[in-house]
Amino acid sequence: MKYDVIVVGAGHAGCEAALASARLGKKTLLITININNIADMPCNPSIGGSAKGIVVREIDALGGEMGRNADKTLLQIKMLNSSKGPAVRSLRSQADKVTYKKEMLKTLNNTKNLTIKESIVADLLVNNNKIIGITTEDGETINCDACILTTGTYLKADILVGDNRTPEGPHGEKRANFLSDNLEKLGFKLLRLKTGTPPRIERSSIDFSKLKREDGDDEELIFSFDNIAYYDYKNQEPCYLTYTNEKTHKIIMDNLDKSAMYGGFYEKLGTGPRYCPSIEDKVVRFKDKERHQLFLEPESMYYDDIYLQGFSTSMPHDVQEDMVHSLKGLEHAKILKYAYAIEYDAIDPLQIKPSLETKVIENLFTAGQINGTSGYEEAAGQGIIAGINASLKLDNKEPLILSRSDAYIGVLIDDLVTKGTIEPYRLLTSRAEFRLLLRSDNADLRLSKKAYEIGLLSEERYNVLLNKIQEINEIEEEIKNITFPEEKCNLSDYLKRPEVKIINYIDRFSKSYSKEALEQVEINHKYEGYIAKAKKEAEKMIKLGKKQIPDDIDYSKVNNLATEARQKLEKIRPRTIDQATRISGVNPSDIAILMVYLKRFYNE
Repeated sequence: MKYDVIVVGAGHAGCEAALASARLGKKTLLITININNIADMPCNPSIGGSAKGIVVREIDALGGEMGRNADKTLLQIKMLNSSKGPAVRSLRSQADKVTYKKEMLKTLNNTKNLTIKESIVADLLVNNNKIIGITTEDGETINCDACILTTGTYLKADILVGDNRTPEGPHGEKRANFLSDNLEKLGFKLLRLKTGTPPRIERSSIDFSKLKREDGDDEELIFSFDNIAYYDYKNQEPCYLTYTNEKTHKIIMDNLDKSAMYGGFYEKLGTGPRYCPSIEDKVVRFKDKERHQLFLEPESMYYDDIYLQGFSTSMPHDVQEDMVHSLKGLEHAKILKYAYAIEYDAIDPLQIKPSLETKVIENLFTAGQINGTSGYEEAAGQGIIAGINASLKLDNKEPLILSRSDAYIGVLIDDLVTKGTIEPYRLLTSRAEFRLLLRSDNADLRLSKKAYEIGLLSEERYNVLLNKIQEINEIEEEIKNITFPEEKCNLSDYLKRPEVKIINYIDRFSKSYSKEALEQVEINHKYEGYIAKAKKEAEKMIKLGKKQIPDDIDYSKVNNLATEARQKLEKIRPRTIDQATRISGVNPSDIAILMVYLKRFYNE
């Protein structure tokens, strides 16, 4: 049996990769260890969050599924940073873990050109440095023209609890035992990374009267640009807030020698996430803090588990009991599932191109945690790009490369392939230098035309975008003619004032307009100067991005480059001058020397 594209792993990256490939007409095989764990949420029961929610909107604008699927399975949703500027606003939802998986599996099963197979991939078949297929642990061979690895945390995974190390994946599932060793034989440099998950608490054993209630927003909020609400915003599930305390911290410090992280049981541990540390890490690293906030989040309407957000730990079970019972409202809590840390193999992301094709093997793509990232959203964002670019490669077309001014997904991928990572990478708004351009509200305006031109966005959805653009243009014309004689200005100028809201003047328009179009016009006017400045800077980056660096350049022949710069350029082999400017150790003087050398490649 032969397929155009084989996708290995069916987590959030794998689902988006397989759907993109199949929707672009490629005969696609999605291989998973366990069909019941497709689109699983092994850690937190949320989709979105700071920066991450914008990524979900970008995936949707590109024709992906995560936003639509989250909308179908909402328990609660809110707009983070709603009181701040539009650059940092981002949706975060509580998703039902049971229905999220079911809905995604239903979508996969109903997608033309897509087959799902339950198996474990052991090795890659390579000929002349080009992928030609895979072999499974039970000896089956399946051929393909392109392959996308989205293996999540399953590569030689180990579960860590205290001094106990168990070779298994999340939820006690089977792990992939052989693939990472074979990747190493093929020339890949591997990283050993670690992440963790907190305990799950029985809902009925929690005294919620002692906790602060956190409700969803009192308005209809939606990830997908389909603008279909599947939930009743007046009837959302609440979350609750509690805090660690002096007793909690004493229990942790008294038992630090029992922690998998601090106990010294293992010669070497994988590197954990800087921005989502375990509770032991928080207490040790931030000794000045008297408490750390914890959120109690529902996982599903179909079972009784409450997720204790912010309480990830690798302590033994008996210590976890004491830690949980020290918390206000959880004095008599029953732990349904104990916390654990998980260690797994990933590849050094400096070995992948901006298209997510690997530099080591042609037509082999990687996406998600195998590239050193953390988070469902980061994985899904990479997955859709890998699925698109694997399909474009087979059609002999140029890849879709999103720049840092195009999308947060572009920032994410550029950071990985240019800077690399030695710890699980998390996307933050602070990583984006053009975040005022990369807003939650304009993801469709930024990306949907690209998706339509590729063939991933339907005519119907593209027409929705065109109608929105037409509305924006009409509103722009109307506000020039709505005048305020006493202020000697029109609404176009008046909107630049912080206190002025366009919604207060809709009775003066000739017709009704959508909330989304009105929002775009208001933001564009209020932040006009800042947006213009950001666009100017982005244009400079785009100009440098057009200056391609030949694939076969010999950096040893570029005279006067600093030794470190020469070594870094040789290792990373940036595609453009723009990318080269962001490599650590490559200074402006090195860039100037490189540009002089490259002038003979351009008609300048």
